[in-house]
Amino acid sequence: MLDRLAFRLFGVPGAPVKYEVGTVRIPMRDSVELGADLYRPADPIGTLLVRGPYGRGRLFSLLAARLWAARGYRVLFVSSRGTYDSAGEFDPMRDEAADGQDVVAWMREQPWFAGAFATVGTSYLGFTQWALLDDPPPELVAAVVCVGPHDFGRHTWGTGAFNLDFVGWTNMIVRAREGKRRSGRGLRAVLDGLPLADAADAHFRGRAPWFRYRATHPDLSDPYWARMQYEDALDRVTVPVLLIGGWQDLFLNQTMQQYARLHARGLKVALTVGPWTHLQVVTRGGRVTTAETLDWLDEHAAGRAGSARKAPVRIFVTGAAEWRDLPEWPPKTIIVRAELPEIAGHFAFNPADPTPSVGGPLLEKGGVVDDRALTARPDVLTVTGEPLENDLTVLGAPEVELDHRTDNPHADLFVRISDVDPRGRSHNVTEGYLRLDPRRDPGPVRLTLRPTAHRFRAGHRIRLVIAGGSHPQYARNLGTGENPGTGSALKAARHTIDPDGSSLRLPVEEA
Repeated sequence: MLDRLAFRLFGVPGAPVKYEVGTVRIPMRDSVELGADLYRPADPIGTLLVRGPYGRGRLFSLLAARLWAARGYRVLFVSSRGTYDSAGEFDPMRDEAADGQDVVAWMREQPWFAGAFATVGTSYLGFTQWALLDDPPPELVAAVVCVGPHDFGRHTWGTGAFNLDFVGWTNMIVRAREGKRRSGRGLRAVLDGLPLADAADAHFRGRAPWFRYRATHPDLSDPYWARMQYEDALDRVTVPVLLIGGWQDLFLNQTMQQYARLHARGLKVALTVGPWTHLQVVTRGGRVTTAETLDWLDEHAAGRAGSARKAPVRIFVTGAAEWRDLPEWPPKTIIVRAELPEIAGHFAFNPADPTPSVGGPLLEKGGVVDDRALTARPDVLTVTGEPLENDLTVLGAPEVELDHRTDNPHADLFVRISDVDPRGRSHNVTEGYLRLDPRRDPGPVRLTLRPTAHRFRAGHRIRLVIAGGSHPQYARNLGTGENPGTGSALKAARHTIDPDGSSLRLPVEEA
């Protein structure tokens, strides 16, 4: 009954097939055993491997395994070491490559294995695929990576500022391992607390031993980060890959990098990006993503002919509320300098009262929102253009150049583009963030914003929003040069933007 309900909810055609489920134990090279569920239809059309740390309970398994099994796939659903019923210590992201190879080695020896498999999964379950693809098994025939990063180090520190969504994610993992419901109680004390690592230690009480090192070591050349970084997998994968992302997803930039590298290599790769946040990919976007996943697996894992996909790239254009089929991303555009008043002015960033995060690519409470409360703040510089005479469709990554200086070299820049409708309501479109090098001289700062597909309607106005932080999306710049995880002293920064050399350039669809 649950499978029939899921088929109706996610728009899967036909009736679900029956299958059996059994628990298995999989030995690793260090004798640790991982727990897994094996879903076995009577007449399987292919084999899928799914790996992740979020447990294998009924609700999560419905999205991660049951849906595919009811379609006719044999599914091996494995819990990461140290999670659910898997033995060992959980060290997030750092054991997935070796454990993935060991799971495949075990799978090869099973009498039910027919010699080929595909991988599928969302978020961390997408990362485990890239970890495996760093050394692709010869039996692998296809992959579906949904909002899955290949480099957690770059996600954590890639802007130069610590990405604080790791606090909420760690809390979720800790509570799940203890069999507790998800709760954000007490997290604000961590997000606002100083020193950050001490506040986290007080909250997690030894249950997240991995957190302190990650929050205090921003140097991504530190060997510690290497086991979370699988950019080489983008050059080693040889099988067809479907990538699914969201315009407001945490990992959009990495999804786009994955597509660009695979496409440049001539690999069979498809890309779908919808109007979703990270969590909305499987809620609001569930029908779309399920249909596209099954279509890809049916073609490349089950060998069924007749894909329903019309083009390699499918994107949702916000503002126009329409899907577009494209031969590649980004499409051909012309670069247009946005017609804005002088991009100039002053604003101050006070780390004791940091500029708040309002919508955007957050793990929770993100997405497209009315951001007028943000733009009205005195610590935010807002520049708004005149109403557009004609529609303007942006397809790609906007670039901002700011003639910028501060009275404190330890400073950050947050830049956002918003769409202001004729009634004055302002909604975020895309944004970027950068921790400035304190050794830099005053002058031009170039910032490439997150890619977008958005139509500014005639009569709407383009707004540029500039601030010195976005908290708690990113850990505030303390302004002192102390380690961002252990420092506690605070010093404000006054920013000045001069008009000469400051501009916003947009990749625009030709009329």
